[in-house]
Amino acid sequence: MPKSSIKVDSSRYSALLEEASAIKGISLGRDAWRRLCRNRVAILSLGFLAMVLLLAVFTPLLPLQSPIHQELKTRYLLAPNLQPMRLNIGAYQKELDALRAQPDSQSDPESVSRQLAELERSNPFDRLWHKPGPIGRALLRLRLKLFGDWCIPSLCGTDSLGRDVLSRIFWGSRVALTVGIVAAFVSLVIGVSYGATAGYVGGMVDEIMMRIVDVLYSIPFIFVVIFLITFLSEPKIKAALEDMGINRIVILYIVIGAIYWLTMARVVRGQVISLKNEQFIEAARTIGSGRARIIFRHLVPNVMGIVIVYLTLTIPAVMLFEAFLSFLGMGVTPPDVSWGLLANEGIQVITPIKIYWWIVFFPGLALTLTLFALNFLGDGLRDALDPRMKNR
Repeated sequence: MPKSSIKVDSSRYSALLEEASAIKGISLGRDAWRRLCRNRVAILSLGFLAMVLLLAVFTPLLPLQSPIHQELKTRYLLAPNLQPMRLNIGAYQKELDALRAQPDSQSDPESVSRQLAELERSNPFDRLWHKPGPIGRALLRLRLKLFGDWCIPSLCGTDSLGRDVLSRIFWGSRVALTVGIVAAFVSLVIGVSYGATAGYVGGMVDEIMMRIVDVLYSIPFIFVVIFLITFLSEPKIKAALEDMGINRIVILYIVIGAIYWLTMARVVRGQVISLKNEQFIEAARTIGSGRARIIFRHLVPNVMGIVIVYLTLTIPAVMLFEAFLSFLGMGVTPPDVSWGLLANEGIQVITPIKIYWWIVFFPGLALTLTLFALNFLGDGLRDALDPRMKNR
């Protein structure tokens, strides 16, 4: 071949190489994000959920009233108002000083000493907020330094015990979102592992594992949860769990998550069956990869798109189920608070004579908007992660 033709071919190849290198590819994740950004409803839902999550995390830092402080005489079922409010955290020290200065001759010494001991064991944080954790205490101390005793007025009214509804909605969002996220994560871990293993192994193992899922599907979830919560609430078992630092809310997280993995397992199993005979799986087998590596390193990442979509639909289902359990009195119990418990308290004070609408309306609105946002975001993610919707 003449040298001139070789030079021409090399120059053409160089031009093609430069042109190819100038073209920048787009990853699947970036392409999905671009398509998601075109869905305005999904983006608005994502922004709303981010705001709700941020407010829930930093609720102790906000200048809200106490969610458990009761004032029956002056604040019984007040309508939404702009009346100035104070936290009155100094009342604790005044009460302590009054008991210490009380003469023994004017009262029962044993009663005074008992009251004084109980008051000294408690503190302003436990009297105004129910057992805040270390991070919560740090945020509450920062809140007192920033805002002092000043509080946001009762913009959403008060309940039958004189407690501020707005503050209880914000503190209830922490429980509702934690239940949704933790239970969904538990169902994700169990469902993905179980479904991927059954789908890849196949044969008799797949048949047995799926029949177990079918049997569990035939049992009503509500009866299972009620039975487990009732069993774990037995005094001796409850005391043993509390010694290990496990309270009723933690049990609720785990129990709900442990029963919501069945559909996730079926979805993942179907996706794995369609992928396990692809060429990249054959290549992994050829180089000697074991079953566990193929399942969790190659198959599971390729089904995460559908898993994420289903997860966004599982979270609202879990939150609604927790609200239903709390509404029945089987979920979160006072002095803890959740949106379902708030709705239950509102139903109890509604009578044919007078309807205190704000008791039900504002907690129901918070729950409804959050569930709508999660469902709209799930629909947007489904369209963005589906390759068949790329040009639509």
